[in-house]
Amino acid sequence: MLTDIEIAQQAEIKPIKEIAEKLGITEDELEFYGKYKAKLSEELIKRTSFSNDGKLILVTAINPTPAGEGKTTVSVGLSDSLSAIGKKTVVALREPSLGPVFGIKGGAAGGGYSQVIPMEDINLHFTGDMHAITAANNLCCAMLDNHIQQGNALKIDVKRILIKRCLDMNDRELRNIVAGLGGRINGVPREDGFIITVASEVMAILCLASDLQDLKERLGNILVAYSTDGQPIYARDLKANGAMAALLKDAAKPNLVQTLEGTPAIMHGGPFANIAHGCNSVRATKLGLKLADYCVTEAGFGSDLGAEKFFDIKCRKSGLCPSAVVIVATVRALKYNGGVPKAELSEENLDALKKGIVNLGVHIGNMQKFGIPTVVAINRFLTDSEEELKFIEDYCTELGADFAMAEIFAKGSKGGIELAEKVAAAVEKPSEFRLTYPDDASVKEKIEAVAKNIYGADGVTYTTQALKALADIEKLDTAALPVCIAKTQYSLSDDPTLLGKPEGFSITVRDLRLSNGAGFIVVYTGDIMTMPGLPKVPAAERIDVDSDGKITGLF
Repeated sequence: MLTDIEIAQQAEIKPIKEIAEKLGITEDELEFYGKYKAKLSEELIKRTSFSNDGKLILVTAINPTPAGEGKTTVSVGLSDSLSAIGKKTVVALREPSLGPVFGIKGGAAGGGYSQVIPMEDINLHFTGDMHAITAANNLCCAMLDNHIQQGNALKIDVKRILIKRCLDMNDRELRNIVAGLGGRINGVPREDGFIITVASEVMAILCLASDLQDLKERLGNILVAYSTDGQPIYARDLKANGAMAALLKDAAKPNLVQTLEGTPAIMHGGPFANIAHGCNSVRATKLGLKLADYCVTEAGFGSDLGAEKFFDIKCRKSGLCPSAVVIVATVRALKYNGGVPKAELSEENLDALKKGIVNLGVHIGNMQKFGIPTVVAINRFLTDSEEELKFIEDYCTELGADFAMAEIFAKGSKGGIELAEKVAAAVEKPSEFRLTYPDDASVKEKIEAVAKNIYGADGVTYTTQALKALADIEKLDTAALPVCIAKTQYSLSDDPTLLGKPEGFSITVRDLRLSNGAGFIVVYTGDIMTMPGLPKVPAAERIDVDSDGKITGLF
């Protein structure tokens, strides 16, 4: 059996200008990064701005498990299958972070015969967007510390600095550090720390900005610190946002690549799906809708995190309106939700499936609350029994949810024809898209709406620190912003051990933080890691390159 990277390396990759031609993009509207990758120019975005929009299809999933659900694989396979049935399609995805690639998750370009290529480039440095975001974030940090060193005219309180440096790598050693040691010439000693690049507010801003001017304004609105007399200090006060925008000028342009079967793929941005909104850039999604009749995109983690934020943040702020939702589920993941250990998931266990399938039921119900036609993609594994698969089908039928079997990992587009036809039918159905809460609700009302209506919680409690942070945010007249709740992806609750459909629980808010440039309020529940560490056996140990430059071990 071939590995993902072996499949990708054996594929017949087409020059990117040929892929662009499928979307009516001229060679002059491409900025080439070699033969198989290109940036899409500002001229293209302006030219297509008055074109009619296609249909937007969101791919989401049940709560993630160690068994894997294959959300990106289904997104890629669905786009190939839609192309195979004659639909002009583009898939719009996030860019991978180097942290997971070298850590425990591996790459994020799909899998099997439903991948985006060139897989090695995409999973490693790609077109340099991640590095540009890292540089812009860290430039702001450097200018802040330099301002303190050079006399501190803004009276920055070194104990109330909010922005942290970032690095696109899992490195737990950098979570909490003391900086500025070595005497006066080397800076002012203070506690500091790093976050991973995809957790930076700069990343979220890049993905929500409409154009370069909007990007620069949002960067200036980043709340970086408070003064000693309690006044907010923004990146614009440091005169940092112009230079930050200059670093991001090219990173703001979406990237064009292709699937194994030659379907155009736009990859751009990659914010975390807990402390940010977990989906690719607004610019990429909107461009995809202008260039094709169908634009397939995905949101991170399960629908309780990624899809909710896609709707309540991205769609709210951009005017996007999805025509259909696909929920990815697997027999294995549902059995895990039913209490089966990972090592035993290949064995038939209808009792565990019956216990765990309630997790799928919640996600179906949540998507129905948003008023969007929904199709369940049953991502089939070789170990799934016919009885188990039929049980899921019968369950979907009882809930009034359409469904289709997906075998795209093993068969590519041929394994997703039924799914593509069901989705193509779904986008033509009437929908009544609605959000979870109105703009004018209070911050607490917004948090409670998500906790009760999406997670199924009985209520919300707040720590003393959270109430203090909320009071500070409300003083800045930002209560109209949407909330971005950061919680574990593994459970509908804020406790990762509560699988399936937890009941009788409340959500505990331990802190809040204003992402003023991005335009949302981050609500922290549970223990959310913004700088992951490497596992005991990191994926990096398997990755290698030979004397001819051929990379192995990526997956």
